[in-house]
Amino acid sequence: MTKQTPIRRAAGVALAIAALAGGFGAATSAEAGPTVDQIKQRGVINVGVGTQAGFFAPDANGKWQGFFIDFGRALAVTVFNDPDKVQFTNTSPQQRLPALQAGQFDVLLSGVTETILRAFKLNFNFGPVVFYDGQGILVKKSLGVTKGSDLDGATIGVQSGTTGELNIADFFKKSGKTYKPVVIEDTNAFSQALLSGRADALTQDSSDLALRRAAFPNPDDYVLLPERLSKEPLAPAIRWGDDQWLQIVNWTVYATIQAEEWGITSENVDSFLKSDDPAIKRFLGVDPSLGEAIGLDPKFAYNIVKKVGNYGEIFERNLGKSTKIGFDRGLNRLWTQGGLLYSPPFR
Repeated sequence: MTKQTPIRRAAGVALAIAALAGGFGAATSAEAGPTVDQIKQRGVINVGVGTQAGFFAPDANGKWQGFFIDFGRALAVTVFNDPDKVQFTNTSPQQRLPALQAGQFDVLLSGVTETILRAFKLNFNFGPVVFYDGQGILVKKSLGVTKGSDLDGATIGVQSGTTGELNIADFFKKSGKTYKPVVIEDTNAFSQALLSGRADALTQDSSDLALRRAAFPNPDDYVLLPERLSKEPLAPAIRWGDDQWLQIVNWTVYATIQAEEWGITSENVDSFLKSDDPAIKRFLGVDPSLGEAIGLDPKFAYNIVKKVGNYGEIFERNLGKSTKIGFDRGLNRLWTQGGLLYSPPFR
């Protein structure tokens, strides 16, 4: 074996790194991934969603609107520079994950909770968390309960195929209390179980319960208990096997978050094109080097903000204080404002 000098070893390492870099560059081309190829041949992104006003619901004209819907449109902007090249399909909680596995959807934006079993056993990758939630309990006010453990022996409605089934079982096991589950598959029948008296309470993501309560004929007759039974980080889900598509999902979401952090909105984004900040120039594609390096349109982030908005705009438009829903952002604030939203650097 020929003995290498330090200089020759360093040269060899440099060549290896260069080769790897070339491989990564090829892999990140927007033309390289099988999912993106299929999407471009099809001419539309297939997105699985649920049905809940504020998050995802068709309007009077049949056009889908909502918080998660806007992230689907942002993806269409990244791939096609057209927010309408996306098709939304509603399926039940029991059908969504199998449909994603079967390739019926390119991405799930249906309020899916990221869990380790879904990652490893079901072979799903998750994008960034877009909504931090937690499981709650909605009860009849006439029961006079103030916390979940007061519901000893109560009948509680749970939706099958959700993490809620397991969480409520864990909660009562830890508290040493008992309950009678009413497992409901039809999302429309879920609310009716409480309204009809079939169940004393419902348990699901607190945001979902708050929306259901607001739609009840007499919402003041019901109360959402203050405790949270779980962490429910809701994130886009895709199948294993296409890292390039995962990265497109990731950085589409991050673009909305980073734009809000810099104060870039759909209304003022054009004024930022004159910024002297090198990071903002790269982000908006004024300096095209970043987009060229990753194989995307250098202006993909600009296009997302211009046509869909930043994260704050998406939240406020669909869920915020100015809407009938009136959610406080809570943990869904930027990290600079005490929340959990944080984007890696665009460089």
